Amino acid sequence: MTEKAASEAPTCGPEETSSELAKAPTTEPSAEAAALESAGEERAPTPQAPAPTAPAAPAATKPAPASEDGPSAPLRLALEDVSDNSVTVSWEPPERLGRLGLQGYVLELCREGGSEWVPVNARPLMVTQLTMRNLALGDKFFLRVAAVSSAGAGPPAVLEQPVHIQKIIEAPKIRVPRHLRQTYIRQVGEPVNLQIPFQGSPKPQASWTHNGHALDSQRVNVRTGDQDSILFIRSARRSDSGCYELTVRLEGLEAKAAIDILVIEKPGPPSSIRLLDVWGCNAALEWTLPQDTGNTELLGYTVQKADKKTGQWFTVLERYHPTTCTISDLIVGNAYSFRVFSENQCGLSASAATTKELARIQKADIVAKPKGFVERDFSEAPSFTQPLADHTSTPGYSTQLFCSVRASPKPKIIWMKNKMNIQGDPKYRALSEQGICTLEIRKPSPFDSGVYTCKAVNVLGEASVDCRLEVKGKGAADLGIRGHQTQNQAPRMPQNPVHTVMADGFPPCAGASVPVSVVVMGEALCRSEGDGMRHLEGVSTYDIRRKMSVGGDSGSQGGFQT
Repeated sequence: MTEKAASEAPTCGPEETSSELAKAPTTEPSAEAAALESAGEERAPTPQAPAPTAPAAPAATKPAPASEDGPSAPLRLALEDVSDNSVTVSWEPPERLGRLGLQGYVLELCREGGSEWVPVNARPLMVTQLTMRNLALGDKFFLRVAAVSSAGAGPPAVLEQPVHIQKIIEAPKIRVPRHLRQTYIRQVGEPVNLQIPFQGSPKPQASWTHNGHALDSQRVNVRTGDQDSILFIRSARRSDSGCYELTVRLEGLEAKAAIDILVIEKPGPPSSIRLLDVWGCNAALEWTLPQDTGNTELLGYTVQKADKKTGQWFTVLERYHPTTCTISDLIVGNAYSFRVFSENQCGLSASAATTKELARIQKADIVAKPKGFVERDFSEAPSFTQPLADHTSTPGYSTQLFCSVRASPKPKIIWMKNKMNIQGDPKYRALSEQGICTLEIRKPSPFDSGVYTCKAVNVLGEASVDCRLEVKGKGAADLGIRGHQTQNQAPRMPQNPVHTVMADGFPPCAGASVPVSVVVMGEALCRSEGDGMRHLEGVSTYDIRRKMSVGGDSGSQGGFQT
C-alpha cells in the first residue's frame, strides 16, 4: 500500500476560453490540498487498462534532471472520473525519489493539436490525486504529471488517451408500479389515474399511445414531469379498455412500458329460460348464455326458486357454470317459479330470466295399508310405589305427608286418621297429581298425632299405606296450668302419666265444683271451668265433673286419675 492524497486544481471559470487554458496558472493550492499534502491518503494502486489507439501525446519540452539527483516518473497515471465540467486523475509515487528528496508533483495539460504544456498547479503539491473543475463542454486535451525535487522536475508520466469534456447522458428507464404489471381493472364510470415514474438525464421526452394509436385528447389527459408521467381519465368507458404504451426517448435512446386496462360492468341476464321436466319432487331447467357478459368472463350463474304461496325467493345454486340444472327436494303440493342471474366480477346482473310456467309438484296416489295392531291393556290395580313414612312435627307449623300410587284407570284417593275418614275436614288438604298423593295438615297440635292411612281404590282393586304422625307438644307448666304449690316446691308429677286430672284450687268445699286440668302423656289437653271444660290447643271439650272430698294438709295438691 502506498501513500496517496487528493487535491483540487485551480478551476477555470466558464468565461475562460480554450486559449486561456494554455497559460500557466499562478494560483495557490486550496486549504484542502495543503492539508492533504501534509497528511496524505492511503490508496491501493490501480493498474491502468491498456488504452486503444489514440492521437499521440505532445513531446516533453522540459529536460529531465540527472538520474542520480532527480526522481523518476510517477507510476500508474489514470483517469478516475470525467463529468460534463470536471476531470479527476490519480497516480502513484515514483520508484526512485532521488538523493535530494521529493518536493511534490506538477500536473500539466496540452490541448489536442497543440504542443505547449501548461501547468495546472502553480507550485508542486504533495498529492497523488487532483480534480479540475468548471471545464467547458467540448474541451479535449492531454494530461501529464511529473515529480519535482530541488534539482527540478523529473520525467513526466503522460495519460495516453486525451480527455474529452462532453455532456453525460443517462439512458432513460421506466419503473412500472407493481399493481400495474398485471391487467388494471376498473368499472364503468370510475376514474382511471396512472402515474408512471421514469429516469433519464437530461429530461427525456414521453409519449402515450392507445392500442398503437394516439390518445383522444378530449377524454384522456396526460401530464409529464421531470420524473413521471400521469395519464388520467375522469369517467371510464368500455371503449377505454386496451393496451396503453408509454415511450420515453432521449437522444436516440428510448424505453417503453405497456399497461393493460380493462373497463367492465355488470352482465346482462340469460337470453331465455325454460322448464324442461317435472317429476316427483324434482324440476329440470335450461337457459341460454347472456348477450352481454360485461366485457369480462362470467363467474357463473345464480339459480333461485319461489313457491306460489309465499312468493319469497331462495337461492338454490351459486356460481353454477353449466346452463342446465336439476332442482330437487321440492315440497309436494306446491307450485314453483325459477329465475337465473348472470354473474361476473362486478356482481349479479341487474335482472334475471324467469320461467313462464309453474313447476307443480303433484301428490302421488297413496293407498294406506294398515297392519294389524293389538292394543295393549294397561289396566292395573292400585299399588303404592312409595309408601308413607313416619313423621314427627312441631305444633303450630304445617306439615305434609307424601306417597305415590300407580293404577289404571285413575284411582280414588281416601285419607283416614285412626281408621276414620277425614275427607271434608278443613284442617286437612288432600292433593293428587301424576300419582303423587299429598296430605297437608295445617298447624298441627298434639291432638293431631296418630296413625294416618292413604287408600287408593279403582274398579280393579284397592291398596293402602299408613304411617304414624307424632306432634311433640309443651308440658303443663309451660302452658300456665299450675296446681297449689309454694314458690320453692317443685310440682309433683301425676302417678299415672297417661290420664291425670289435677285440681286447680285449694281448699275446696265439699260438694262444690272444682276446676281441673286434663293431662295426657304429661301434657295439658284441657281445663275445666265450672260445669264445662275449656278447649286447650285445639282439643275437643269434655264435660268433666268430679266431687272431691276435703283431705290432706293445707297447701297440698290433689291428683285424681280418670
